[in-house]
Amino acid sequence: MNFDKGSVVIAVLQNPREKVFGVLNEINSAGLSIRGIDLNYFDEWTVAIKNGEPQLPMQDNFFPMWRIERVTIDVGAEGLPSMSELFQKKTGQFIDEFAKI
Repeated sequence: MNFDKGSVVIAVLQNPREKVFGVLNEINSAGLSIRGIDLNYFDEWTVAIKNGEPQLPMQDNFFPMWRIERVTIDVGAEGLPSMSELFQKKTGQFIDEFAKI
C-alpha cells in the first residue's frame, strides 16, 4: 500500500504525544497534511455522528516532520477491524466520503 492522497492513516506524533486518525492529504519531506481527529475522541465522535448530534469536525492539520514518530495505513488484522471499518460499523458511513477530501 502507498501513502497516496485519500489514504486512511493513523499518525503518531511526539512533543506532545498525540495520535491522529484521518484521511491523508499529502506527505512529503516537510511533513504531513491530514484531515483528521484526535484518536482519543474517536468513540464519542462516532456516537455523536450516529445520533446526529453536534460533534467536533475533522480538521485539516499540518504536522512538521520533526513531530512525526510514525504514520501507518489503517488496515485491520485477522479478527481486529481497522479504524475505518469501526467508523463504518458505528456510523453507517465511509470515512473517506465523510472527510470529503
